[in-house]
Amino acid sequence: MSNKLHIVSLGCTKNLVDTEVMMGKLQNFELTDNNEEADVIIVNTCGFIDAAKEESLNTVLSLHEARKEDSLLVMAGCLSERYQDQMMEQIPEVDIFTGVGDYDKIDELLVEKKSRFSDEVFLIDGAERIVTGSTYHAYIKLSEGCNQSCSFCAIPSFKGKLNSRDLDSIAKEVEGLVKKGYYDFSFVSQDSSSYLRDKKVKDGLSLLIQRIELIEGVKSARILYLYPSTTSMALLKNIAKSEVFHNYFDMPIQHINDDMLRLMKRGFGKDKTIELLNFMRSLPNSFVRTSFIVGHPNETQEMFDEMCEFASSFGFDRINVFSYSDEETTPAYDYEMKIDAEVISERAQTLGDIARECTLKSLNADIGQECELVIDGESDEHEFLLSARKLIWAPDIDGEIYVNDRTNDAQELEFFTIYKTKITDIVGDILTATVDNATS
Repeated sequence: MSNKLHIVSLGCTKNLVDTEVMMGKLQNFELTDNNEEADVIIVNTCGFIDAAKEESLNTVLSLHEARKEDSLLVMAGCLSERYQDQMMEQIPEVDIFTGVGDYDKIDELLVEKKSRFSDEVFLIDGAERIVTGSTYHAYIKLSEGCNQSCSFCAIPSFKGKLNSRDLDSIAKEVEGLVKKGYYDFSFVSQDSSSYLRDKKVKDGLSLLIQRIELIEGVKSARILYLYPSTTSMALLKNIAKSEVFHNYFDMPIQHINDDMLRLMKRGFGKDKTIELLNFMRSLPNSFVRTSFIVGHPNETQEMFDEMCEFASSFGFDRINVFSYSDEETTPAYDYEMKIDAEVISERAQTLGDIARECTLKSLNADIGQECELVIDGESDEHEFLLSARKLIWAPDIDGEIYVNDRTNDAQELEFFTIYKTKITDIVGDILTATVDNATS
């Protein structure tokens, strides 16, 4: 088999980890950014909502149009898993289909040139991966599947119930990455605050924090995707006490109106949600991110207005806004009183404007403050500017900082190094900073 590989990872960072596992199994291939010269093309698809499904299909078909003769086109991941019969029937352009259970067997599938869908979801446990995008930061997957029953979410229908990795498996992976020079980690799953609940452990994330803190060389960590009803005050306090884990709180609450939260089957009402958020916000140097869904069936204008008022007034550092997507296999699919697409679009625009205002307010509050940042490389904006991020921020999610100066006693700046810095100004929606000295 010829040995040039072009691989595309779509969707979330959890998908990215699985893509990196495939790359680890195909190290005999030469990676190429030019899909037209690739002998094998793999697309790890997303099947979460309509926009993601459309992107996945368009990517697969456009890559097919440009590929060379006798190359292999592989469609893997969530979209392929969720609609395997339809995909195999309706997209003859694809040579090999596989879902979410065989990432670690991609080399076998290429040799056999056969499609395969295993019954169980793949959960990384010792598999080698090729970490992409950074030489110091890596995503660590905690689990697969989800035990929640949110009205709008189809993930459990094709990813199954919660299946947590063993704590030792996670620690071993982190230890191996530390030996390769990685020191910053983001822990991810569909519902991170339920980690180990399938193993009858109530507060597994607190155990994870304690275990990761014992690994020498881990300088920075954060947890993504906390779920309101499975996030305890004890967990938040353990994060706050940690010298490794940042006070970084990513909790998608999706709405704030009590009736809508009940319809969404979120398990928590407004008061308890706000209690958690207020505690997060009260912690020193905290960073609070959330997401909202607009246009869920039965969402009245009054419900939407309540959500907008809360989003605007609470003080979130970042907000993601999603338009409701009507997904078969979900409870909301059968709800009456669907919201008109034009109304959903208008509401998304309104809340999106509020989200941008919240981001700018958060960024402006940083001006004049000292923080730790990491320089990632030269900026695309100007040759004399360096691109960096606050160490607490999640990579490629929370923003960029321009480093445009350093103090007289600061040494020559190095990429991928943690520096003490002072935020000096803001240009548009990007902060600027002056670097002092590197931290230990």
